[in-house]
Amino acid sequence: MSARCDQIPGLDSMRDRARPRRGGATIGARANVGGRSATLGRIICFCLLALCLTSPEAGAADNAAQPSNPMPTSSLPSYGSAASIVPAGIRLNEAPRPRRANFEKEAKSRDAQRIADWVVDVGDNHGMPFLLIDKREAKVFVFHADGRLRGAAPCLLGLALGDDTAPGIGDRKLSEIPPQDRTTPAGRFVASIGYNYSGKDVLWVDYDSAVSLHRVVTSNAAERRLQRLATPTPSDNRISFGCINVPESFFNDVVSPAFAGTYGIVYILPETRPKKEIFASYYDID
Repeated sequence: MSARCDQIPGLDSMRDRARPRRGGATIGARANVGGRSATLGRIICFCLLALCLTSPEAGAADNAAQPSNPMPTSSLPSYGSAASIVPAGIRLNEAPRPRRANFEKEAKSRDAQRIADWVVDVGDNHGMPFLLIDKREAKVFVFHADGRLRGAAPCLLGLALGDDTAPGIGDRKLSEIPPQDRTTPAGRFVASIGYNYSGKDVLWVDYDSAVSLHRVVTSNAAERRLQRLATPTPSDNRISFGCINVPESFFNDVVSPAFAGTYGIVYILPETRPKKEIFASYYDID
């Protein structure tokens, strides 16, 4: 405060008058004058300080120095609970619904539905078309990459029940394969269109084991393969050496276009082993 008082106009002349002069004045008079001068200076300082603090111009200057609020509080929306700002139909903390395969009202077993739903929900087909073979029902389902059914048909399967492949079976002649080894193996296979030894196009499922899906073979009339495909039950659909036979029109119109120029995934459902043993990451979609 003393520094601010040093800048007040007029105080210098007062201080000059209050200074002791040579001659004439007594010490008491000099003390008296000095005391009055100091008191007067303090009074003036306090008055000026009060004037600065209460002056409307000073308050206006302070307000002008403050930046204006670009978003007045009166313009801010009034939010209520979290539920009031969530769009209708959305539930908080709700887990996303699982994705499911679309069978387009096609008849299917519970196992076929569960495996197809799992494939779609987890994305196990990696954006490729996929084909599902239900051995117990002797039926084939072909799906688009997004899980929409492309087509379905009955099929013929390996003569023997079982989910495993006999060792070295892909290197044997057909005449060397005993009935008990004529199984259609269960599992997940990366498949593509190729050609067999006769030059016919087939869908290779497991090339090393010589397992493919192809048009029904009718060279042996005694096997009655066409008639087996036409019956309503799967009980007579076990006749092949392990390959999957489908109607010719189904292969031409559904299978071949689905796998044209691309790989796909084939899922062959087990019939003697648990699904979890065959598809390690499988889980039920409730």
